[in-house]
Amino acid sequence: MPTDLALTADAVRLGRTAADKTDAIDQCGALLVDLGAVEPGYVPAMHEREASVSTFLGEGVAIPHGTDASRALIKETALAVVQFPDGVDWDGNTVYLAVGIAASGGEHIGVLSALATVLSDPARAERLRTASAPSDVLALLGPGTDA
Repeated sequence: MPTDLALTADAVRLGRTAADKTDAIDQCGALLVDLGAVEPGYVPAMHEREASVSTFLGEGVAIPHGTDASRALIKETALAVVQFPDGVDWDGNTVYLAVGIAASGGEHIGVLSALATVLSDPARAERLRTASAPSDVLALLGPGTDA
């Protein structure tokens, strides 16, 4: 991943539960707000994006993010990683890890590339879904990662 989109331990929440997809997206959005990356109005835009196009990637991972119009609400590019060990129904799929993305430009391409690389390897995808410490997630998705 590019160094301008560094993932930090304070952006990783493990062992969470969510009542449903809406709750999971709210948790990702709230973490992005808490990190100071977005204005609170970005969270409804994440739901708007999800209503138009599913952000489910496969291998138990989703990447909720806002609409193009919501980019004005982004203060800085950031990621928010929230793990749901019991899984969350995502329109018939099960999500164990939601990676909230706030990117005003093309920075998210690096995130998607890193995720695609991890998800293309079933063992690494499993390590990401079942991470027990933020450092495990950072090792898989952090800058200069080649785990």
